[in-house]
Amino acid sequence: MQVGESAEVGDDVEHTGETRNQMLQRNVGELLQELRVAQAGVQILFGFLLSVVFTGRFHDASGFEKALHLLAVLLTVAATALLTAPAAWHRMLFRTGRREQILRVGNRVVLVGFGCLAAAITVTVALIAKVAFGPVAMGLVGGMAVLLFGLLWFAVPGMLVGDQRRRDGH
Repeated sequence: MQVGESAEVGDDVEHTGETRNQMLQRNVGELLQELRVAQAGVQILFGFLLSVVFTGRFHDASGFEKALHLLAVLLTVAATALLTAPAAWHRMLFRTGRREQILRVGNRVVLVGFGCLAAAITVTVALIAKVAFGPVAMGLVGGMAVLLFGLLWFAVPGMLVGDQRRRDGH
């Protein structure tokens, strides 16, 4: 069972042999573990983006380049907030029996957070390409990053879900 999916109401034991509570507890643990992986990337990107402002070369950047940099910073801030929210919710609500709500809403928030992270990385590498090689390189590198993230993070999982549904006859 995937994070965010729920079992039929009234099922006491899932197909894995777990009770509903055990399954929810495991799924929350899996979600939090996945977020640990994403957080490392967000923190590294954020640190890099913050340090750029304090270089002499940044002050010579064009207004467009500074705007792209700020956009990357804001997308990274959004990704940080979205990707840490489920962990904060879990900490605040773990004794209230709200695991299912944390999973349902947390799954959606994390997907938006991954979108912000992909956008932040894309803007960052596009900006680097612009500064190093010009606007054509910015478009090419940015476009390649959009395709890569779009395919690997969103299209492939969508295809896998579609394949499973076809096999299950839905």
